[in-house]
Amino acid sequence: MSLFPATKPLRSGTLPEKDGHLVHWETFGTPVRPAMLLLHGGPGGGIKPRMPQLFDPEQWHIIAMDQRGAGKSLPYAGDSVAALQANTTADLIYDIERLRCTLNIENWHLYGSSWGTTLALAYAVEHPTRVKGMILAAIATTTKEEIDFLYGGAGMFLPEAFEAFQAGAPEGRSGVDMAAAYADRLTSGDPNIEAAAAEAWCAWEEAVIMLDPRAEVPAQYKDPRYRLGFARLVTHYFRNLAWLDVPILDQKEILAKFPAVLINSRLDLSVPFSTAWQLHHVMPLSELVAIPGSLHGTLYGPLSDAVIQAGQKFSDA
Repeated sequence: MSLFPATKPLRSGTLPEKDGHLVHWETFGTPVRPAMLLLHGGPGGGIKPRMPQLFDPEQWHIIAMDQRGAGKSLPYAGDSVAALQANTTADLIYDIERLRCTLNIENWHLYGSSWGTTLALAYAVEHPTRVKGMILAAIATTTKEEIDFLYGGAGMFLPEAFEAFQAGAPEGRSGVDMAAAYADRLTSGDPNIEAAAAEAWCAWEEAVIMLDPRAEVPAQYKDPRYRLGFARLVTHYFRNLAWLDVPILDQKEILAKFPAVLINSRLDLSVPFSTAWQLHHVMPLSELVAIPGSLHGTLYGPLSDAVIQAGQKFSDA
């Protein structure tokens, strides 16, 4: 399926400054239609230009938000470590609620990809009356087991790339500890150390994504500023397991109430299919869509098709 045609933003702005952060947002589509909030991955990925094109602008009021430190939000993590201050999952949930109130939206659907699925689920747990349903693709809940696999166990499938990744922070062990070792390097204050760590971190991310020959490498990985901002935010969140005191998969009493479409590739090393499978059991009203292969990106190929179909299904409901 093709993405929907690109449209210009209806509105754009920044939320009032809070904790030193200015959060950028844009809206697309048709304001009288149901609202769909887009939550990007990373953390630190920012809203990609094609992301709103996953949803029919005639059927949805589409809202995009760059999370703290990412995209057009300021300060940008690729420019300053100040972007990591007051930057936790709770802070992002607070921003989402501020955005909902700013746009005078009573409730909305949530679309999240990769890290964005963790944020969507965490927001739904905190504000269940504001969420009508969810479309979650490349599903992560940011547990220690998931981080340990992505930055440890996945190395069994890509040993040459993982060896180079380990060499980028040799003081670190695999998993969460590796994220912490890189985080320290990325905020060391030495521009050369920070740039080298960002390049090594993104090279590993790229290797995992490119396991599937259909994958598209994010063009931004060539931008040193983006690499630094992305790597700083990812490691900042992952070394702290996103500050989720209660694991998302333990929130069944709340999450069981939401309709959802859960989309995941069978062999995605970034987000193992077992997480989507467990979440499907936690959310009995959900539909689980298994995509063959190891795709992770949601803006092309069968993952994109599944998201578009899910959006059409919810708009027709």
